Formats: sequence, structure tokens, C-alpha cells
Amino acid sequence: MESTTTPGGRTRREATRQKLYEAAVTLIAEQGFSATTVDEIAERAGVAKGTVYYNFASKSVLFEELLRHGVGLLTASLREAAERTAQEGGSRVDALDAMIRAGLVFIDRYPAFTQLYVAELWRTNRAWQSTLMVVRQEAVAVVEGVLREGIEGGDFSEEIDVQLTAAALVGMVLVAALDWQSFQPERSLDDVHAALSRLLQGRVSGRP
Repeated sequence: MESTTTPGGRTRREATRQKLYEAAVTLIAEQGFSATTVDEIAERAGVAKGTVYYNFASKSVLFEELLRHGVGLLTASLREAAERTAQEGGSRVDALDAMIRAGLVFIDRYPAFTQLYVAELWRTNRAWQSTLMVVRQEAVAVVEGVLREGIEGGDFSEEIDVQLTAAALVGMVLVAALDWQSFQPERSLDDVHAALSRLLQGRVSGRP
């Protein structure tokens, strides 16, 4: 899960942490958090066990940082899509549509992480629950910002509940993408995006 925003090459430590993130997300998606050991993460990443503890105090800290890292990349993708649309002169509806596509692209690139993220949202007994709520809200807040701007600019109905609508849009993309990958893998990203785009136009746009 490499960030595209890091200028130049990554440092050795950043590269090592990247290997550990990738190993952890794959193993935990395959067998669950409790069943995954630090030894397995180290072996999958091709590093010594001590390297894991050098970078992260524990398996829980590694997973917490993995969630922070992954959702941070998703948030950046959503923000970049909205900003790019604005620079190109698009409307707020266009910005939301671009964000839907950006979310689908992210999920298509990181399916194992997305599965973990969605699963963890429903758990209440994890040490990283507060961190997960914070990073989730950061992603949703990007959508909320576009909705508020759209209401002010007349693109969206004033009756929209911004918080709930933003959460619904993010949730729609996550669940629809997972359904696509699990049960309709023959469909293209463009096809899935087109379907969600039509849903957006019918449910959110204030235009006739």
C-alpha cells in the first residue's frame, strides 16, 4: 500500500514498514487478527522478527498503524479527486462522481485492506477502535465538505442531511465494491462506476 504522495524514493525504514503492512494485511485477511502471529508477519515480509518490533511495539500497534495508513491513502485519493474536479471547472456533483471512482480504484488496488477495514468498523472490542473512528471521520469529512459546498452553490437540495449522506456515499462505495469483487468479478471498474454514478444522480443531485 504505497502512497503516491511521497516525493522521491522512500527511506529504508519506510520501505520496511511498507513490507510489514503488506504482509500483515494479507495474513490477517486470510486467517484473522488473532490467528496471525508476529513470526508469520516477519516471514511473509522477508525480515527478522526483531525488525517487526523495531518498527512497531506490538502486533496491535502494527495493525493500528496499518489502518491509519490505509484509510489515510483513501482519504487522500478522495480529496485529490475533488480538488482535481474543481480545478477542471466541474460541479460538486461531478466532484462526488469523481470521488466515487477514486474510491473504487482504491478498493480495486487494495481489496484485502478494504475487507479488513469494513470488518473492523463493526467490532467494538478492539484496542484501535478510537483510531479507526478518527480516520473514518477524516475520510467522511472530505465528502461532507463537498456536500456543504454543493448545497451553498445550489447543486444539491437543502434538505440533504450532510453527515448521514456523506456516510451513506462512502458506505455505498465500500459495500458495492466488495460485492463487485466477491460476486460480480466479471464486471469492469467502468461498469461499476457507471452504475453508482446513476445512483448518485438520482439520489443526491438537486437538479431536475
